[in-house]
Formats: sequence, structure tokens, C-alpha cells
Amino acid sequence: MSMPQVSLPQSLQKDQPFTALAPMQDVTNLWFMKVIAHYGSPDYFFTEYFRVNDTSRLNRGILAAITENDTGRPVFAQMIGESIPDLVRTAKELCHYDIAGVDLNMGCPAPRIYRKNVGGGLLLSPGKVEQILAELRQAVSDRPLTVKMRVGFENTDTFYEILDIVNRHNIDLLSLHGRTVKDMYHGAVKYDLIAEAVKRVDCPVLANGNIHSATTALEVLERTGAAGVMVGRWAIGNPWLFNQIRQALRGEPITPVPLVEVRNYIDRLWQTPTAATMPERSRVGYLKMFLNYIALSVDAEGQFLRLMRRTQTEVEMFNLCDRFLLSDLTQTLALAPYSGVGEQGSREQGAGEKVFSLPCSSTSSVNSPQSKNLDFDH
Repeated sequence: MSMPQVSLPQSLQKDQPFTALAPMQDVTNLWFMKVIAHYGSPDYFFTEYFRVNDTSRLNRGILAAITENDTGRPVFAQMIGESIPDLVRTAKELCHYDIAGVDLNMGCPAPRIYRKNVGGGLLLSPGKVEQILAELRQAVSDRPLTVKMRVGFENTDTFYEILDIVNRHNIDLLSLHGRTVKDMYHGAVKYDLIAEAVKRVDCPVLANGNIHSATTALEVLERTGAAGVMVGRWAIGNPWLFNQIRQALRGEPITPVPLVEVRNYIDRLWQTPTAATMPERSRVGYLKMFLNYIALSVDAEGQFLRLMRRTQTEVEMFNLCDRFLLSDLTQTLALAPYSGVGEQGSREQGAGEKVFSLPCSSTSSVNSPQSKNLDFDH
């Protein structure tokens, strides 16, 4: 017997499309949610994923994003795993907390994740997805059960089948990244398939994938008919983006952001909760993860991006930031990233500092942010 869908939390702007910050491993923790909230919260937050297996317990750091969250916005708890009894156990545990809903990750494109048949790997097994969603829907009956997925694994062969499974089990919200797992973050986003999903499923759909500006958000909403947009990496480069999207939806001009405000944002990012215990090199490396995205809207020539990646000390880093962000107080943040800067920059970079990737594992340590490929919203 199918269950009625549960109503989603109220958005900030009644009757307007809603916004969500994509879950990003090692980024969307409690601290970063508070940073984003300072500049303008999305309607919904999603946690980093809770890893689920036969020995898993709720990660206390991720749990803090729920229990200590004072942003005033609803927080969905995301899980990743494939063991049905353990997913059910974890979902029930999460429902003891003040969560907006339980979200299942079916999209993480990191090879070490999908090779375990979790995250994006689940898209290869529609039968398994059917079993998981059936059991989770029984376990999570009094609040939203949501899914984050991609349009397929290597191709879109299972796309419609999985959408029908999502429908059968009365999922309350579908966040859909318009690329395959193998696409990672490269190539065109298939917004036409997001539009197909909007027509095919009964629940609201959040369009996800390369929404880098308020203008893009409006174009994607128009093109897909989605109920809202989910933004990941580009909100790191522009934490004002959710407010700008709301301004655009209201038909208002977008308030320009002076580069001096961007410089203040970088100061805020430098003050991580673990700053006091982090070696300077690690702290600089961690900040670079964020600056990779900020740089794309600061300097069209790509000079800031290139020079920033060469800095090794706090003094070098902040002198460079001052040079690019404070030399002309009339300059403002670009309303969209400069085309070509990111691609050009990533070719120059060695492993561990690629512009378009961030970590997809909750066990990775911020003490060695340059030791691995950084790989994002899952």
C-alpha cells in the first residue's frame, strides 16, 4: 500500500521556486552552513553523507550540522550505503533528531565510492534501488524521504526505470544532477533529462549541475520546469548566490558585491573551527579549496587563480588577496564565473588542486587537503 507524500518544509519565499545548498563532502559542515547563512541562506541545507554499513554509527561531526544548527533553515540528513538493514537502522536513528528529512545518496561520482556499489554505483542496480526505497519508505513515514541522484551511471539506460521506482515509493523530493556518474563534473549538463524527470515523477524536482549564477538558475528553472535549484560548488565562490537567485525570481536587479566584501568572506573562511590546531601549510591548502572557486569570478585573466595556487604561506596568500581584491574599491564580483578560466587553470594544476573537484569522502582529513583530488557535490 503506497503512503501519501509528506509535505516539505516551507521555503523562504512562499510560492517561489526554492533553493538548496548541495551536500559536499568536507565542505557543507556546520561551520560552512553558518558562513553561507551569514550571506543569505538557501531554503534547504543537506548534510555531508553519513556512511552506513554494519558497524557504522552516526558521525558526531556531521550530526552537529543538525543538532547545533542555528541558521533557522531546515536540514536534510544524507546517508550513503547499500546495506538495507543498516540504512533502515540509521534512518530511524536520524529521525530522533530535528531533521527536515532523510536523503539517500545515489549520485556520488568518486570511483572509490561507486566501486562499493553505493552512491552513484546504485544506479547500476535498479532492483537494489527498489528494495532500498521500499524499506526506507516504511521506516521514514512521518517526514520527507528524499533522493539525490544523477541521470545514469555511464549512460542513461536505467534513467526512466529508476524514476518510476522513485515514483512507486512516494519519494518527497528528487535532487537530480544532469550528468552521469562517469561524467563527474565535465561536459554539458543534460537539462532536457531533468525536464523529463519533472514530467515523469510526482514529487518536486531540484535541478542540479553547473548552476553558477542567478541568471543560469532562472534559465534552468524555465527550461526544466523544476521546483527549484540545488547549487554546490558555485555557492563556494559566491555565497551571495542564494540571495541573488531570490532577487532575480522577484524580478529585482541583482545587488553587486564589492570585491572588498569578497576579501572579508575570505577572512571568514580562514577562521575555521580547527584553525588553532592546523599547521599553516594545511590551513593554506584548505583555504585554496575555496579560493579555487572564488578566483573564477574575481579575475577574468586567470592570474589570481594561477598565483594563488603557488602561495605557500598565510602572508603570501593574503598579500595576493589584497592585491587583487583591494586595489580598486569600485570593482565588484562577476555575476557569473569567467568562461575558460577554470578549464585553463585545471590543466596547469598538479594532482590534488584541480579546480572542478573536491572530496567525496567524510573520512578525508582537512589536515592534508592537497594530498588528494578534491571532488564535490554528490
